Amino acid sequence: MTAFITYLPVGSIASVGESIASAYKLSNMAGKVIVDVLFIGSILAWSIMVTKIKELRQARKVSELFLSAYRKEAHPVSLFLKRQKYEVSPLYVIYEKICVALGAALEARGADPNDLFMGGVGSTRQKLDEIQVNSIRNMVERMMSDQALLLESNMGWLATAVTMAPSLGLLGTVWGVMESFGAMAVTGAAMLSAVAPGISGALLTTVVGLLVALPSAAGYNMLTIQIRQFCVEMDNFSEEIISDVERHYVQER
Repeated sequence: MTAFITYLPVGSIASVGESIASAYKLSNMAGKVIVDVLFIGSILAWSIMVTKIKELRQARKVSELFLSAYRKEAHPVSLFLKRQKYEVSPLYVIYEKICVALGAALEARGADPNDLFMGGVGSTRQKLDEIQVNSIRNMVERMMSDQALLLESNMGWLATAVTMAPSLGLLGTVWGVMESFGAMAVTGAAMLSAVAPGISGALLTTVVGLLVALPSAAGYNMLTIQIRQFCVEMDNFSEEIISDVERHYVQER
């Protein structure tokens, strides 16, 4: 694609730009408004895509660092007690909430919440029952839902651009063609040269609509796949840390 653009004659690019500018000038007022709206929508769509790609890339990088650090520790709350922060990672947000909930549950049983390393040593004060573990598990599920919603933020606007841009483009084209043929009927001129300029301007809205919708659709699908992968990773990590908590803190029957 880069090579194609490199060897594309400069005159051809200028000719395309002139054709688009000429078609915009020939468009009726409704067509110009639709093109302007689509242009603004394109800017918003690209802003969302670029911002979301950066956010997911950073979150994935920090999450990999967090998982690597977590799995090197022998105790599930070691990172929390060492105050190592990975706040950009959705996995760390879930982990931090679990540690806070675990401390609160131990405190309710009369243990010192700052002494979480005592889990598994033998004192019943550092042990949890099934009800408390289930409460922590339910909290984790709620946190996963919240993090999924944060990851999907602004994706609705991108989906709107995908579905609305072609429709707006088609609306502008139909409107412009209708006005061109209406003008031809009024003037009585049946020559193609009389309606060609108006039709050219009308077709511009469809072209712009597709230029907005196609990259938005590609970006939406790519981001949706990445978000879905993140949700699976959050689910897997939640199961992993709950198993670690049960192994260290649940009372044996």
